[in-house]
Amino acid sequence: MAFAKILITAGEPAGIGPELVVKLAQKPQTEHLIVAADRELLTQTAEDLQLPLELIDYNTDNPPNNEQPLGRGQLYIIHHSLAETSIAGQLNTKNSSYVIETLTTAAKMAQKKQVDAILTAPVHKAILNQAFTETSSEIYFSGHTEFFAQKANIDQVVMMLATEGLRVALVTTHLPLKDVSESITRDKLTSVIRILDEELQSKFGIQEPKVLVLGLNPHAGESGLLGQEELDIIEPVLNHLNKSIRSELIGPVPADTAFSPQLLQKVDAVLAMYHDQGLPVLKFKGFGNAANITLGLPFIRTSVDHGTGLDIAGQNRASLGSMEYALEVTLDLIHARN
Repeated sequence: MAFAKILITAGEPAGIGPELVVKLAQKPQTEHLIVAADRELLTQTAEDLQLPLELIDYNTDNPPNNEQPLGRGQLYIIHHSLAETSIAGQLNTKNSSYVIETLTTAAKMAQKKQVDAILTAPVHKAILNQAFTETSSEIYFSGHTEFFAQKANIDQVVMMLATEGLRVALVTTHLPLKDVSESITRDKLTSVIRILDEELQSKFGIQEPKVLVLGLNPHAGESGLLGQEELDIIEPVLNHLNKSIRSELIGPVPADTAFSPQLLQKVDAVLAMYHDQGLPVLKFKGFGNAANITLGLPFIRTSVDHGTGLDIAGQNRASLGSMEYALEVTLDLIHARN
């Protein structure tokens, strides 16, 4: 029997990512979990949590021929060394290169089909970019979504968060609010919707998706009184695509009334124009039980729905809920693809 191989990146070493990885290893495994992380970091985390942990080296060129999943407390590991010992809750720019190295390993393995999917623990974008500034690097890290798109040489990907009963995809992701309007062009919106249409069919098995599309402005612009983006961009794109794709596009609808149960029960996904338009509702509905999914990549990538939890790191207070849900979604996507 072939078991799914899922590569987990442990995220910001000073955050709750290492704790989540160790706790996840305690659960019954129906797949092969491989973590890209510092061995000593995970070992010390397990000791602090008083949980068993056995880390088994994973050779990408000669992967283990194991026809059984690992036992509780066991993980395969691809070791990456921290620059300095990490202290829970205390960010350190010197360890930023370690975080990027783990993500780079994940991207390379996924592209080579050495793993079936990537599951990422949270990183801290500010400390990564502070490190780049200190080293005069031209690299800018705006998020996992954009990082994996760049590594895969993909111009456009779509960020989606999902919880039980609700999927929210985004036209724009990690942008200042002042830049959102000019970023929503006909070409971009068309590209995003086409990816969403294709992925809802191929990854989620929904043959004729229904997508609720939000307007950008209050009251969806109110016929141009409160903004022109709906009239000039969103409506023309929806009218055109409704004739050429399998998804039924409904909208643009006002964001303040879009998330009513009556509307949501009729659709398969909601498309929001920007990050904080759609995600607060989803996280209110399912925080700690939601997954982040990147659509449009040539591989499966999921993540948790929360940040690094620096305020609770090292205190055995991190909830495993979102990590478990993300793993469940990952396995569903792998099986749907196969």
